[in-house]
Amino acid sequence: MGWRRNPHHRKTSTPTRPPTRHFALGVRPTPPLHPHSGRAGLDPHGGFLHSPSRNKPALALDLMEEFRAPVADSAVITCINNQTLTADMFSHTLGDVRLTRAGIAALTSAYERRVTTDIKHPTFGYPATWRRTMEIQARLLLGFIDGTRSEYIGMTVR
Repeated sequence: MGWRRNPHHRKTSTPTRPPTRHFALGVRPTPPLHPHSGRAGLDPHGGFLHSPSRNKPALALDLMEEFRAPVADSAVITCINNQTLTADMFSHTLGDVRLTRAGIAALTSAYERRVTTDIKHPTFGYPATWRRTMEIQARLLLGFIDGTRSEYIGMTVR
């Protein structure tokens, strides 16, 4: 796609290279896990791995880690392999890289296709979409925190 590495040191938390930007957008927790953690009775801002600085939903970010590779990264890689995202879907302004509206639409569409894919839940063995599995994992975490479950079993694939 003709992307080159930026030789300058990164000064912000926003990725400055288009391929890296794909992955950063793919793991934004607000759409997938922020509501699920709240519905499960958890405070989305009280995380274990991420700090709740700058009003970030740390728990939603923590839960998203389990889904980074099988959902978010998979959607991004699909976009790259199918050339759904092209170099012209990025704007470069003042050293920052941003997706255009068309790029956001392409990535969101790939993400939505991925989260509606049915899988077999590894703990319970029944079919569920990736989106439903996110809610199940939030509820499993709540069960571990409130003591109704003796352990938390993270989401695994293969």
